[in-house]
Amino acid sequence: MLKTTAGGAPCGGTLTQSRGEFFSPNYPNYYPNYANCTWSLLAGELQVVSLNFTFVDLESGFDFVRVYDGPTAQHSLLGSVTGNQRATFNSSSRYITVVFSTDHSVTRQGFRAEWAFKSCGGSLQGSGSISSPYYPGYYHDNAYCVWQLSAPAGQTVFLSFQDLDLDHCCYCDYVNVYDGPSTASRLIGKLCQNSTSHLDFQSSSSYMTVMFRSDYSGVGRGFKAHFSSSLNQNTARVDCSSDSMNIAIRKSYLDSLGFSWYDLYLDDHRCRASTDNYYVTFNFRLHSCSTGRKTENGRIIYTNNVRAAQPTSGEITRNNTEFPLVVRCVMARDSSVGILYEAKEITNATISGTGRFNTTMAFYPSSSFYYPITDSPYRVNLNQQLYVQVQLTPAEPSLHLFMDSCVASPNHDFSSRTYDLIRNGCRRDNTVNIYRNGNRYFAQFSFSAFKFLSTHNQVFLKCDVVICPDNDYNSRCRQGCRYRRKRSTSSDRHTEVLTLGPVTLKGPEEAEAKTEGKE
Repeated sequence: MLKTTAGGAPCGGTLTQSRGEFFSPNYPNYYPNYANCTWSLLAGELQVVSLNFTFVDLESGFDFVRVYDGPTAQHSLLGSVTGNQRATFNSSSRYITVVFSTDHSVTRQGFRAEWAFKSCGGSLQGSGSISSPYYPGYYHDNAYCVWQLSAPAGQTVFLSFQDLDLDHCCYCDYVNVYDGPSTASRLIGKLCQNSTSHLDFQSSSSYMTVMFRSDYSGVGRGFKAHFSSSLNQNTARVDCSSDSMNIAIRKSYLDSLGFSWYDLYLDDHRCRASTDNYYVTFNFRLHSCSTGRKTENGRIIYTNNVRAAQPTSGEITRNNTEFPLVVRCVMARDSSVGILYEAKEITNATISGTGRFNTTMAFYPSSSFYYPITDSPYRVNLNQQLYVQVQLTPAEPSLHLFMDSCVASPNHDFSSRTYDLIRNGCRRDNTVNIYRNGNRYFAQFSFSAFKFLSTHNQVFLKCDVVICPDNDYNSRCRQGCRYRRKRSTSSDRHTEVLTLGPVTLKGPEEAEAKTEGKE
């Protein structure tokens, strides 16, 4: 039931619709004196409230709107509005209470406010997206949200995080991903502010659960993730690298649908399958067979379709009985590879980890970068200039590569001491020269050799590189050096981590021999 003011105007009430607006009494005409109105906003289970004051005209310092984070005015005050202030308030639970009060003199037009109930969890099926409360705005303190995702029987759930920006404490604000229908299922991933190595997840059954939790202090923009249904890995799978795609479909699955392997083809009908006793496979160059490439939220995705010809007579058919199997390769965004120098020995450059882009890093003898150094070990002098090139293999002119950071360490696992050469695309050592970065499929830089004090002479290098489409003008590759690091994963998160080395310093006897040769 609505309350009324002394003048009889409607005032306050309980609001339970998913969105709407409410006003001060008599709005847009002047509100009365001695108003005392209370609105209670009640969202559904696993929802929170967003309240936005779109117009405010009150007697400043005397007439107020106060907003409380709970079902009554005895709960904590989120904030107040007076004068011509506009403001937005977000609840930490399903309740917000709004109290409007005026004094005995001077009235004005009042206020207009809009509210919306936002999801903080729930049960979702098929495909769609989930995000933290108020995304892309800042989430609230003490959030606890649980999403239960499900796919059709016999299929799995594929979840991909597109954006992630949480508070700096991994024990405070985090996202957990569970392989099953509840938070009691097996934990397959935990994401927090520094998560970059694993942002894609696939369930082993038709269910996946996602839980988001924040503590009482410090917030971020939160996260956004897309989910979709996918065939079970035992039924069909796809694997991609920088230059090839491999599709494998179990023959028993095709038999259950009434299709034969020799009827299958890709978007280019000339691309046909082969088979063994168990699987039907397609193996082809990535840029052939009419494979498409697109960018979604800055991520590079290759697509094709497996189709099946139906036995027909004549030249045409009007029966819609095709077998369309959509194939998507979401290129992995984070992995580890690298090189190592001993200030005296180098192994051949290698790539390891989960990265799908083939990326290599090697030393070169000069800034011409004509040919890589193949000697092993690679022995160098202190202060000798070392030249490093990172590149996509094979070369892909439509992709750009950007060195976001390069660090050195005396340990191959970079678990203890590290020294920054490049950080956030910026030089951190005054001997570093960056020749090319972010505008081609390769990047080049040099630095002066050194060794770590009180350790052996080996030095390992590790570089985080970002791979971007050349037509993404907002990508990290085009932003260059930036001293404040953003943690968003959109538009810049195809990342490889390369390590190079070791390089070893020449011993004293070699240095003496060099000196004697000069005398």
